[in-house]
Amino acid sequence: MRTRPGSEVIDQDRRQLLSTVTMGIAAVGAASLFPAYPAPAATSDEIRPFLVNVPEEALVDLRRRINATRWPDRETVTDESQGVQLATIQEVARYWGADYDWRKCEAKLNALPQFMTEIDGLEIHFIHVRSKHENAMPLIVTHGWPGSVIEQLKIIDPLTNPTAHGASASDAFHLVIPSIPGYGFSARPTTTGWGPDRTARAWVVLMKRLGYTRFVSQGGDLGAVVSHVMAKQEPPELLGIHVNLPATIPPDIAKVLQSGDPPPSDLSADEKRAYEQLKVLFAKRRAYAVMMGTRPQTLTGLADSPVGLAAWLLDHGDGYGQPAAAIVSAVLGRTINGHPADGLTRDDVLDDITLYWLTNTEISSARFYWENKFSVYNAADISLPAAVSVFPGENYQAPRSWTERAYHKLIYFNNVDKGGHYAAWEQPRLFSEEVRAGFRALRKSI
Repeated sequence: MRTRPGSEVIDQDRRQLLSTVTMGIAAVGAASLFPAYPAPAATSDEIRPFLVNVPEEALVDLRRRINATRWPDRETVTDESQGVQLATIQEVARYWGADYDWRKCEAKLNALPQFMTEIDGLEIHFIHVRSKHENAMPLIVTHGWPGSVIEQLKIIDPLTNPTAHGASASDAFHLVIPSIPGYGFSARPTTTGWGPDRTARAWVVLMKRLGYTRFVSQGGDLGAVVSHVMAKQEPPELLGIHVNLPATIPPDIAKVLQSGDPPPSDLSADEKRAYEQLKVLFAKRRAYAVMMGTRPQTLTGLADSPVGLAAWLLDHGDGYGQPAAAIVSAVLGRTINGHPADGLTRDDVLDDITLYWLTNTEISSARFYWENKFSVYNAADISLPAAVSVFPGENYQAPRSWTERAYHKLIYFNNVDKGGHYAAWEQPRLFSEEVRAGFRALRKSI
């Protein structure tokens, strides 16, 4: 791995960042803290240390914008059926604009080994933590939307240092957590083509560049899509995948769901439950995804209003069910619709939202939906070894029968007792246990 001395790189990156920010703020306010393409590396495959260093002016501007919000009228209903309620977003804004401290998140990120490298012409940000344990398994974990690498911070130590969490050294991982192109500190693509397929190929390049000739991949939400696509591409270095948003809908069931017809009469109880969950999901809970998948640029206002951005990221069209419940209960600090505020904190959620704001990645992240040509839910049809964990608060509970048909070499399947759509974020201990168990059968292959 060829790198320049760390202190030299970090000082240079800081100077470049501060210079870019100063010019950007002077010209257009705090619209973008990071250029669409950061300064190129000395060589295209160079790996450079990276530190987050947000200027105070950007945080002052953020608070000013929050506190200057022009509020809409209150919703005309007494529930969340029209979207994020006015009182809810005002409570979020009061804390965000006065008491929230981004520097705590910045310190957590900078305490980890972060890097930048150019792949296929695009600068990619990633966290890379190697385990101290011998024969650790290399693992790349991909976040989703509206997530970021912040989603995975709580699983780093349990996966890289399992003996400190009651697990065996033989379950250790070398962990790589990249930011999807257009998300977080990765560059924002300026041309089309950066969807899950190109991203999956880039992740293989990244892992090989880090010296990993055999590795596994994990993902939920869009991260599951990237893992599925990588498995379909079947690079020889990929041993298998683990997903916590499985794609299992059989073709015949997908046709019935699309037509709106009643479910087949021969479905098992688990299959009938999944069918009903999916019926509600597609009818009422996918508006945000349709908008981002068809008209992402129309969401321009999200780049101008932090409160508008927060409302968009908080709402998933499911009221206060999952996955929104986990987020809303955290930001309000109380049980929402039976979902207690015990997995996430208000600062956890605002760390993620603030990252979107500071990096100006609201629109570029939405374009990933526009670029995606792969189904999130229809049967994955994957032949590589696959492990699946089904969390009770996920959008639907995939039946084992469907899962076995979609993943032809299913090496692990488990219904978890607790957790939802943001499993790594909400329940890092349970999630880490699932990842360890899911990949245990592949350990002999590394």
